[in-house]
Amino acid sequence: MLTTPVTPPHATQPLDKRDWIAGLEKGLSIIEAFDDEHPRLTASQAGTHCGLTRTAARRYLLTLQHLGYVTSDGKVFWLTPRVLRLGQSYLESAGLPRIVQPFLQRVTAGTQETAYMSVMDGDDIVYIARNGANRVMSTGYVLGSRVQAQVTAAGMLMLAARDQAWLDEWLATRELKAYTSYTITSKERLQVELARVRARGWALSEQQLELNYRGIAVPLRDRRGDVVGALSVTMPMGRESSEDAVARVLSVMTETAQGMRNLI
Repeated sequence: MLTTPVTPPHATQPLDKRDWIAGLEKGLSIIEAFDDEHPRLTASQAGTHCGLTRTAARRYLLTLQHLGYVTSDGKVFWLTPRVLRLGQSYLESAGLPRIVQPFLQRVTAGTQETAYMSVMDGDDIVYIARNGANRVMSTGYVLGSRVQAQVTAAGMLMLAARDQAWLDEWLATRELKAYTSYTITSKERLQVELARVRARGWALSEQQLELNYRGIAVPLRDRRGDVVGALSVTMPMGRESSEDAVARVLSVMTETAQGMRNLI
């Protein structure tokens, strides 16, 4: 059973106002304003998104341009590849992605499926390590990919590990987006599914994010037994039943996750 809380990677201690640098927060919020729906922004659009005036947003954008993180044609701004240095710094400095890589290789060898390590960040899961062949998926599970937690096996697993009070509050303040006709958009049904995941200690997600694909996930625990992430595999559904797929991969994944426990 999943009985321990997830330790969120972004958890922080309360910050004294004397130590808070508002400009840093606003500058990072400008960078985060760019996404697949907003690849290019004017200063006014960036300001609206971040709660800033056009003038203030423009100053932040021009500073980021000077530092090489954005570029502009004089009217609109867009990110440059230099922003990838921020994510690369995490992958190079954090020990977890390096520790899990040999274990992901073991899962791939034992299941013939692509294996992933992911962690929670806000409402999303983030893939921080992977091993296996690339699949032709529109969602593109590459390092650093972010996906809403409730539509993946790994995300459902980490949500299920939360205590019920936290989960009730989370569901009350979220809108469940439909990605396919199979996506769970009912909060009541999601509660039932998460309870099932919590009871059995592993998660199965089918066609929630991508048609004809399934994911299976098991928890990764540290030495204290806290859930710090999820080990998962994704696969085309093909003609293999859910029961057969779980029977084929679950023991390999569970044994691998157990072997990692003393190293995290």
